[in-house]
Amino acid sequence: MKNQDIQKFDPEAQASDNNVNMSNALARASHGLSLAEKRVIAMGLALTDSVPAMALIDAARNGWSVKIMALDYAKTFDLDVNTAYEQLKAAGDQLVQRQVCEIVKTKRGQKSIKTNWCAQVIYHQGEGWVSIEFTRYIAPHLLALRSQFVTYKLKQAAALRSVYSWRLFECLQSWQSTGLWVTSIEDFAHAMDVPEKYRTDFTDIRRRVIEPAIAELILKNGLLIEWKTKKAGRKVTGLEFRFAFEGLKPMVTPEKTKAKGAYENYKNVEAYKMVTPLPEVPTPTDIADKIAMLRNALKGSGS
Repeated sequence: MKNQDIQKFDPEAQASDNNVNMSNALARASHGLSLAEKRVIAMGLALTDSVPAMALIDAARNGWSVKIMALDYAKTFDLDVNTAYEQLKAAGDQLVQRQVCEIVKTKRGQKSIKTNWCAQVIYHQGEGWVSIEFTRYIAPHLLALRSQFVTYKLKQAAALRSVYSWRLFECLQSWQSTGLWVTSIEDFAHAMDVPEKYRTDFTDIRRRVIEPAIAELILKNGLLIEWKTKKAGRKVTGLEFRFAFEGLKPMVTPEKTKAKGAYENYKNVEAYKMVTPLPEVPTPTDIADKIAMLRNALKGSGS
């Protein structure tokens, strides 16, 4: 049976208000996506949200497709229309080649499972849309999830300008029940798709991946995040993140945040030149009260 356009069940769907859902295993896997590609995939998943159960069953068996309009994409991610067209075209050129890579540890060693995100991508330049067909092989990680899965509103991530920030957000979401993520440096680099050239020196991972990602999540999502390294001698072998998702509002400047490593190199991160101050700023009393509340929550979630 031919795959279906799952959006026909909800033609008025507004992607930014919908949920992005995925299994914890998928959230912690390597996604292999650029920021534009991540946006297209996430918007496609959001447009898959809240459809009838029978449609999901059929989609899981045969794959499913969603159509993303350039105007909707521009509105969702706060882009001008020309940039939206460019990003949709670029994503359309590459997405059919992109793979999820899940590493499963077994008694006989590691098992690598690679799955294509899409079976087909159609870009219609004249009408300004891209259609992506998800494969049935990715369906168990995305459809009819009942336990051990991540869910968040697309608008919670739409303002992010770094794919590292987005991936850290999803990884932390997958450990939200504990507020604690302890990971080896190898598993962290795999999940975050850290380039090989950065993996040989932890300083590069810290400066180019961890610190700017944490700074952006605090600034735009109001997360409270603390992190530290785990070492064997002088070598960094692992990372520990303690975090809480609710309570703080985004702030104007990262100087006011309390997360370790969030600001030290902020002024050196080129991506943040595009960040504009947010109009609503909590009072100092509100900030102090919320930080105290979240710190107590963090203490309760860990050792």
